[in-house]
Amino acid sequence: MNSIIGRKEATAILNAFVNSKSPEFLALYGRRRIGKTFLIKHFFKAKKLVFFNITGEKDAPMKKQIKHFTKQMSYIFYNGARLVSGKNWDESFEMLTEAFKSVGKKEKIVLFFDEFPWMATQNSRLLQGLDYYWNQHWSNDDRIKLIICGSAASWIIDNIVNNKGGLHNRITRQINLEPLNLPETKQFLKEKSIVLSNKQIVDLYMSMGGVPYYLNQVEKGKSSTQVIESLAFKRNGFLLTEFNNLFASLFKNSGIYEEIIKTIASCRYGIGKRELLEKISKSLVGKGGLEKLKALKDTGFILDFKPHLHKEKGVYYKLIDNYSLFYLYWIFPVHNSLLVRGLAKGYWNKMKKSSSWYSWSGLAFEAICYEHLPQISKALDLSPTAIPTTWRYIPRKDSKENGAQIDLLFDRDDDAITICEIKYTNKPFTITREYAEKLQKKLDTFRRVTRIKKQLFLVIISSAGVKKNKYSDLLLSGIVTLDDLFKEI
Repeated sequence: MNSIIGRKEATAILNAFVNSKSPEFLALYGRRRIGKTFLIKHFFKAKKLVFFNITGEKDAPMKKQIKHFTKQMSYIFYNGARLVSGKNWDESFEMLTEAFKSVGKKEKIVLFFDEFPWMATQNSRLLQGLDYYWNQHWSNDDRIKLIICGSAASWIIDNIVNNKGGLHNRITRQINLEPLNLPETKQFLKEKSIVLSNKQIVDLYMSMGGVPYYLNQVEKGKSSTQVIESLAFKRNGFLLTEFNNLFASLFKNSGIYEEIIKTIASCRYGIGKRELLEKISKSLVGKGGLEKLKALKDTGFILDFKPHLHKEKGVYYKLIDNYSLFYLYWIFPVHNSLLVRGLAKGYWNKMKKSSSWYSWSGLAFEAICYEHLPQISKALDLSPTAIPTTWRYIPRKDSKENGAQIDLLFDRDDDAITICEIKYTNKPFTITREYAEKLQKKLDTFRRVTRIKKQLFLVIISSAGVKKNKYSDLLLSGIVTLDDLFKEI
């Protein structure tokens, strides 16, 4: 890949960052494989400035981290001359500050500390050193542009962005780098000379999301089914081994994070915080559990939400990471067999014709819709003030009432609510008489339980559109298709 795909907001921030006439301190975070390093290196490679890049090494001791730091300092500032490493980060940052004297007074200096959390080993006092040298020296030098980057998003947010010590409010800009959306994914693949239909791209997106590194594994000339079979269901396929590597690289004691993800994944409509903490390991009860949930949210694996107009107070959690959803449902149950021998050729093509696929694909498509709320809102011509949320009603155990679930709704400020049904099908979805009655009951239940007086509009978000008939004419005020999700905002 020779160019930056998408990333308009991030690029705009970086342009303002580098063109500023003041010292700058940027925090960049996002999950592993999302393209943070590529973005920074590619953005700055053609710039006329001094670019100092150091990458932390996972589980390496401080001495080794400082050795890498010193070696890089030698290359960038002293033409490779041999330097004696400092004994600690304080001495290393002092050497770096001295090195700035070799740079012209009008030449900008970008300091890119990649995987910074890995550099912050126990008792290293790296944060304290950064605190001192930024406040005492670097923030007084208009040439300095500092970037602190890491995949451990929660660590960056807690220790850099929301630092309570000397770095408090020192961040001048921040970038949370998220997966590519559908239009960006299409553009990314096209850049690799891979031209697929929107339906084929969505099938790929369900299995790997918009993670650039994963998309780089897609081979030209193969259908989405062939790509997924090769990456997920052959012996030692990339998507087979990635799950454990992903969590191990992001979290210490990664097994407990995997346990949380699996528990949340088992609840299609989300799980309440209290129920979740009761189900998982006792070691998570209390502050430790909440911190881990926050870390999973910060890293983009889960979504926390409060169901609309819900009588019970409390937060619910839902798994929204496309790859994790795919892995836990399809790969994990056959993981051991795959590691040993793989599966028979054509396995995934067979699975895509099963009832399990149709059930799961609906869940996966819901996750994609939650990631593309701006596209849905635009397709429905809604105001930016319309609030997207969800709603669920579970009657008491002794009640004869039926429950109701609304996948997505937009609470509008024009005295109306748009209620969305999400359907993933290969053919245009048909609203039968029975389904029309079911929809009407859902609307009636919503109005009765919430006692809402607003006008209700019903919309269907369908991967293949909706077949026009008297029920669609009667019930629907709008239809959102797959093509709408691929439109740039």
